[in-house]
Amino acid sequence: MTEQPQHEPQTPWLTLIGIGEDGVEGLSAVARAILARADFVVGGARHLELAAPLVQGKTLAWPTPFERGIDAILARKGLPTVILASGNPFFFGVGSTLARSISAQEMLCLPAPSSVALACSRLGWAEQECRVVSFCGRPIEQLYPALQPSGRIIVLSADENTPHVLANWLVSKGLGATRCHVLERLGGPHEAMHSFYAHEGAPDKLQRLNLIGLEIDAQSASHTLPLTNGLPDTCFEHDGQLTKREIRAVTLSSLAPRAGELLWDIGGGAGSISIEWMLASPACRAVCIEAQPERVARIARNAAALGVPGLNVRQARAPEGMEDLPKPDAIFIGGGASRAGVLETAWQALKPGGRIVVNAVVAETEARLLRAMQEWGGMLTRISVSRLEKIGSLHGFRPAMPVTQWVAQKPDAS
Repeated sequence: MTEQPQHEPQTPWLTLIGIGEDGVEGLSAVARAILARADFVVGGARHLELAAPLVQGKTLAWPTPFERGIDAILARKGLPTVILASGNPFFFGVGSTLARSISAQEMLCLPAPSSVALACSRLGWAEQECRVVSFCGRPIEQLYPALQPSGRIIVLSADENTPHVLANWLVSKGLGATRCHVLERLGGPHEAMHSFYAHEGAPDKLQRLNLIGLEIDAQSASHTLPLTNGLPDTCFEHDGQLTKREIRAVTLSSLAPRAGELLWDIGGGAGSISIEWMLASPACRAVCIEAQPERVARIARNAAALGVPGLNVRQARAPEGMEDLPKPDAIFIGGGASRAGVLETAWQALKPGGRIVVNAVVAETEARLLRAMQEWGGMLTRISVSRLEKIGSLHGFRPAMPVTQWVAQKPDAS
């Protein structure tokens, strides 16, 4: 029997200490001892000030840009180093950033109660039932999908202006009845809370260090996004090039989004497919390829308005616009499937086990999809939708153009 090599256990050289507004008095005995004998301490200026009574070694306040501080820490790999952070360093904190370059075995983390935990305890909310959204370096529009009737959300503010911006944005979305709670400097002697309705506006002279608890009005359903596929067509700005609601719902079902997956949306039109793909999970990503510049701008506006401003919109024609993109887990082609090389390039790029969905309304594209099914497998489905419309003083069902949909899954590598 071949003896397996033994790996020496790694000794933590990096210690992350969560510190609250109560300063060193709130630290455990272990954290206080480590901090007192630390040779090198990194933290925000506020953290270093809070820890000043114990710090004896050299200090480094986080520089700008933030990455310079990370580089300085990595340059000390193997040398004892302490990082001070707010609350839990692995909750929207520096810990997860460092974990991309440093193994867990090299780190010792001593967290303090997070600001979210403190906020929920002050508000009497069950933390596991709250959604947490950070506005630190992130756009406000990302909050929209999280807004649900009677929902509770904790918003991590960027600064003292965030409550004002948020209240105004909620009013613009028809959610002025949202109850807002601004909690300042939680856990310390200067802790404070201010409660108001969004339509009343946030109070003046707020502290820079704050977070916001939101209670969404129970009667707000008409101003929030449903959790299922197939948003109303009126949600999208478009020029007629829009995958209609019923077809879109079937298409998203065929694409079967899973958290963390990447979609290529080729021939984006209004961007409805990639937008709803990203709405399926905050971890879903999409690249939308559209040739016409006015549609590219429109897709970006739709994405921001519907809460997924991170949609990657690329102005290009397929198949050229598909070059140099990360390989997708799923591909949707809503236009241009009959163009030479588009289907071949898409199928080759698709990850093993990935899904491809193509919608066709013209005979030339249908013929191409029949050949694709014969070559790569999958299924062809004809989808017809009729809507009731007024005909003079009466009503009748007017059929829309039928859509032929090809759905295929690429075989696994095994």
